[in-house]
Amino acid sequence: MSTRTLRVCPKGHKYYKTGDCPVCPICERVRQPYADFLKHIGAPARRALESKGIDTLFKPSKLSEQDLLKLHGLGPGSLPKLRKALKEKGYSFKKS
Repeated sequence: MSTRTLRVCPKGHKYYKTGDCPVCPICERVRQPYADFLKHIGAPARRALESKGIDTLFKPSKLSEQDLLKLHGLGPGSLPKLRKALKEKGYSFKKS
Protein backbone atom coordinates (compact mmCIF):
# COMPACT_ATOMS: atom_id res chain seq x y z
CA MET A 1 0.00 0.00 0.00
CA SER A 2 1.33 3.44 -0.91
CA THR A 3 2.00 5.93 1.82
CA ARG A 4 0.48 9.36 1.53
CA THR A 5 2.92 12.16 2.17
CA LEU A 6 2.13 15.69 3.23
CA ARG A 7 3.26 18.26 0.69
CA VAL A 8 3.13 22.02 0.49
CA CYS A 9 2.89 23.82 -2.86
CA PRO A 10 4.68 27.14 -3.57
CA LYS A 11 1.42 28.96 -2.74
CA GLY A 12 1.33 27.35 0.71
CA HIS A 13 -1.48 24.84 0.15
CA LYS A 14 -1.08 21.66 2.16
CA TYR A 15 -2.18 18.37 0.58
CA TYR A 16 -1.45 14.66 0.71
CA LYS A 17 -0.31 12.62 -2.29
CA THR A 18 0.78 9.03 -2.82
CA GLY A 19 2.53 9.40 -6.19
CA ASP A 20 5.31 11.53 -7.62
CA CYS A 21 3.02 14.02 -9.39
CA PRO A 22 4.03 17.52 -8.19
CA VAL A 23 0.69 19.16 -9.06
CA CYS A 24 -1.17 20.75 -6.17
CA PRO A 25 -4.82 19.60 -6.35
CA ILE A 26 -6.01 22.82 -4.72
CA CYS A 27 -4.27 25.05 -7.27
CA GLU A 28 -5.47 22.80 -10.09
CA ARG A 29 -9.13 23.11 -9.04
CA VAL A 30 -9.13 26.90 -9.18
CA ARG A 31 -7.00 27.31 -12.29
CA GLN A 32 -8.96 27.98 -15.46
CA PRO A 33 -7.39 27.18 -18.82
CA TYR A 34 -6.86 30.08 -21.17
CA ALA A 35 -8.08 28.35 -24.32
CA ASP A 36 -11.70 27.23 -24.41
CA PHE A 37 -10.93 23.86 -26.01
CA LEU A 38 -8.63 22.99 -23.10
CA LYS A 39 -11.57 23.15 -20.68
CA HIS A 40 -13.01 19.97 -22.16
CA ILE A 41 -10.05 17.65 -21.70
CA GLY A 42 -8.60 16.15 -18.54
CA ALA A 43 -6.07 18.02 -16.44
CA PRO A 44 -3.07 15.78 -17.27
CA ALA A 45 -3.72 16.17 -21.01
CA ARG A 46 -4.27 19.91 -20.61
CA ARG A 47 -0.99 20.32 -18.74
CA ALA A 48 0.80 18.24 -21.40
CA LEU A 49 -0.46 20.54 -24.16
CA GLU A 50 0.20 23.72 -22.20
CA SER A 51 3.75 22.59 -21.38
CA LYS A 52 4.45 22.45 -25.13
CA GLY A 53 2.88 25.86 -25.77
CA ILE A 54 -0.22 24.40 -27.40
CA ASP A 55 -2.83 26.95 -26.42
CA THR A 56 -4.78 27.42 -29.66
CA LEU A 57 -6.46 24.89 -31.93
CA PHE A 58 -4.21 25.92 -34.80
CA LYS A 59 -1.16 24.49 -33.01
CA PRO A 60 -2.38 20.89 -32.58
CA SER A 61 -3.53 20.93 -36.20
CA LYS A 62 0.17 21.05 -37.13
CA LEU A 63 0.81 17.78 -35.27
CA SER A 64 -0.26 14.21 -35.96
CA GLU A 65 -2.19 12.16 -33.44
CA GLN A 66 0.94 10.05 -32.95
CA ASP A 67 2.95 13.20 -32.11
CA LEU A 68 0.41 14.19 -29.48
CA LEU A 69 0.32 10.71 -27.95
CA LYS A 70 4.05 11.02 -27.27
CA LEU A 71 3.32 13.81 -24.76
CA HIS A 72 3.37 12.59 -21.18
CA GLY A 73 -0.14 12.95 -19.80
CA LEU A 74 -1.99 12.87 -23.10
CA GLY A 75 -3.58 9.52 -23.86
CA PRO A 76 -5.90 8.12 -26.50
CA GLY A 77 -8.96 9.15 -24.47
CA SER A 78 -8.18 12.82 -25.10
CA LEU A 79 -7.98 12.52 -28.87
CA PRO A 80 -11.73 12.34 -29.61
CA LYS A 81 -12.32 15.59 -27.71
CA LEU A 82 -9.44 17.30 -29.48
CA ARG A 83 -10.57 15.92 -32.84
CA LYS A 84 -14.10 17.28 -32.26
CA ALA A 85 -12.80 20.72 -31.24
CA LEU A 86 -10.56 20.84 -34.32
CA LYS A 87 -13.40 19.81 -36.63
CA GLU A 88 -15.69 22.52 -35.22
CA LYS A 89 -13.12 25.13 -36.29
CA GLY A 90 -12.38 23.55 -39.66
CA TYR A 91 -9.03 22.00 -38.66
CA SER A 92 -7.79 18.44 -38.45
CA PHE A 93 -4.69 16.67 -37.21
CA LYS A 94 -1.70 16.52 -39.52
CA LYS A 95 -1.62 13.30 -41.51
CA SER A 96 1.29 11.10 -40.43
